[in-house]
Amino acid sequence: MRWLPVAIAALLLTALAGQPSSPATAAQAEPVAPTALSDALTRWQDMRFGMFVHWGPVSLTGREIGWSRGSPTPVEEYDRLYETFNPTLFNADEWVRVARAAGMKYLVFTTKHHDGFSMWDTRQSPYSILRSPFRRDVVRELADACRRGGLMFGAYYSILDWHHPDYPLGSPAGKAKKPAADMDRYTTFLKNQVGELVRGYGPLGVIWFDGEWEEPWTEARGSDLYAFLRNLQPSLIINNRVSKARKGMAGTSAPEQFSGDYDTPEQRIGGFNMGRPWETCMTICQQWAWKPDDRMKSFDESIRTLVATAGGNGNLLFNVGPMPDGRIEPRQVARLAEMGAWLDLNGEAIYGTRGGPFMPGAWGASTRRDNRIYVHAFEWNDDTLRLPALPAKVIAARRLAGGPVELVQDASGITLRVPRARQDPVDTLVVLEIDRPAMALAPVPVVVKVR
Repeated sequence: MRWLPVAIAALLLTALAGQPSSPATAAQAEPVAPTALSDALTRWQDMRFGMFVHWGPVSLTGREIGWSRGSPTPVEEYDRLYETFNPTLFNADEWVRVARAAGMKYLVFTTKHHDGFSMWDTRQSPYSILRSPFRRDVVRELADACRRGGLMFGAYYSILDWHHPDYPLGSPAGKAKKPAADMDRYTTFLKNQVGELVRGYGPLGVIWFDGEWEEPWTEARGSDLYAFLRNLQPSLIINNRVSKARKGMAGTSAPEQFSGDYDTPEQRIGGFNMGRPWETCMTICQQWAWKPDDRMKSFDESIRTLVATAGGNGNLLFNVGPMPDGRIEPRQVARLAEMGAWLDLNGEAIYGTRGGPFMPGAWGASTRRDNRIYVHAFEWNDDTLRLPALPAKVIAARRLAGGPVELVQDASGITLRVPRARQDPVDTLVVLEIDRPAMALAPVPVVVKVR
């Protein structure tokens, strides 16, 4: 992962807008059992909020996972970090408890990052957690804990591997070339590893690929890998980074290319999209892996990011980087618990909803389901919020937290009034009951003057 600093105002503006086989062509990547996939995607979209976890021996340095190999950490030093990696306080059930307390519904873990270190008992490589002093299969423990705790479990897996001798590029940052590389042989290794994950640790909810941007990976290889995994587990959800269609950190997919099942905006809120599933991946601090004293997002920023993401019809995969001893940093646990407390009160406006009909922006966002529209107002013009007209009658308006809302609806639009003393400084949630299914309404942009 690469980090791009993004302030909350910029985030809201952005919201406006196995068995080895040889590479095959994109035409071979026809999905198996589309009903199983569509049902799985619907359930995943309903979850709306998940935990991303970037962790491994690199936590001993406090530097970025994968990217710090070769610079500033020398390759030889980085590759031997596992020899002293012994996170004796790691407790998979505690990680699941933290995620559940945050209101998260799924967890995606870095089984192998760009540094090539495998966090499970793989038969394909000796470079794994089983060779560390810890000698425990972290992926096994997490997968089992998620099932016990009722979370969907997903596996992050890096397509590029700067450590493996058969992958053509190496550290730092893919700038080195390996003289004896063999991409076909590496692809067989890759497929055998992800096959292990699906067969031995599944059924998985998601495989979250990364590292597809380098030249050795091709659309044909991605299409073949997608078909291989879809046949192993028809309900498996696979992100667009399996192929070559992603447009940079914006994460959207080029429509003319094969692009998996959903888009992946990184460190920014995706644009409003009712036609293509998407998921913003974002760090709770600044770095993906743990960094001492890293700047952490405020409660306000965290909640508004979640709301604006749901309002754009996306999921939020919020990342933590556990410490070298295996614990999630206490201040991050506390922030996540604050988010969970907010969701305990307001979760009906997030879970199981879809974005719109009012498109998100600096003013706020809206979500909807059944005959309800949830208006998330971040900013007001004193006590007033003016929204565009809808082809539906609002039959009732109330604050989700309780209390009346003054409503005026006419042909020119909808006016909501809430006294300033009753406005929530983070998100004033107003529920509009309408006379028809909310999903029947076409999305409309919102242009408002705010104080």
